[in-house]
Amino acid sequence: MATKKHFNSFEEMLSGSDVPVLVDFYAEWCGPCKMMGPILDQVNAQLKDRLRIVKIDTEKYTELASQYRIEALPTLMLFKEGKPVDKIEGVLQASQLVQHLQNLI
Repeated sequence: MATKKHFNSFEEMLSGSDVPVLVDFYAEWCGPCKMMGPILDQVNAQLKDRLRIVKIDTEKYTELASQYRIEALPTLMLFKEGKPVDKIEGVLQASQLVQHLQNLI
């Protein structure tokens, strides 16, 4: 999952994706955020052809966190065609997250 790509803007990355994008808003100091790493790896393994997963550090990108009203960490936000369609706060198990996302993607 950990492939780093650079984009000129967050919006460019979202609009340029041919599949829905699941954004993990996190912070390095956040314990529950660290738990999401292996969970997102499992989700990616199951949905890799239908979904792109992106991690955004809210400490580095404070304007994005404000723009999307990220008030709890971790927060997962699903974007389709560049628009937010779902928001999940807190940690979910991989199976719960996959089941939830399958209804949306």
